[in-house]
Amino acid sequence: MNTLIGKQAPSFYSSAVINGNQIVEDFSLEQYLGKKDVIFFFYPLDFTFVCPTELIAFQEKLNEFEKRDVAVVGCSVDSEFSHLAWLQTEKKNGGIKGVNYPVVSDLSKTISMNFGVLAGEYVADENGQYSFDGAPVAYRGLFLIDKNGIIRHSVVNDLPLGRNVDEALRMVDALHHFEQYGEVCPANWNTDKEAMKATQEGVAEYLSKK
Repeated sequence: MNTLIGKQAPSFYSSAVINGNQIVEDFSLEQYLGKKDVIFFFYPLDFTFVCPTELIAFQEKLNEFEKRDVAVVGCSVDSEFSHLAWLQTEKKNGGIKGVNYPVVSDLSKTISMNFGVLAGEYVADENGQYSFDGAPVAYRGLFLIDKNGIIRHSVVNDLPLGRNVDEALRMVDALHHFEQYGEVCPANWNTDKEAMKATQEGVAEYLSKK
């Protein structure tokens, strides 16, 4: 898989559900350019098992992202109508009612393909007939996109492996620390730990304190 790190995030316009109850056409991440960083994450399918735990976990931390001026946007290969139904279903019935950040429809699977997270591909046989090899859903991909539309961090989990929302917050904090102070963030860094200067002397000073 080719990395998108350091590159402009793929552009798209697609239907989405916003505020948990409203379908909009031509939703795009371009609305955040120059204004907000974005956590853009993919999940396999609505009305499944690990997926609701992830979407609800992002909602539970949404205030933390918003305090950092970061938009959270989800995406799967379901239709906007499936998204809306899931968003209107109570948690006790397997739904995600209460989630109010945007959830994008990638029914054509082109967004997942362009971000490199589609869990398979279309292949043609000798007669030119197409079939899908793999799973026609997105892996659990997550992308941190800065205000200039550049992808600064990504992680992709296999379908059974739920992601850590706190780690997404940590990466946002690391990016913001670097942007503000010009210091790089070593292994296991968080906001209550020291960062370091990107020099041999800086590394030596940091390691001498451990």
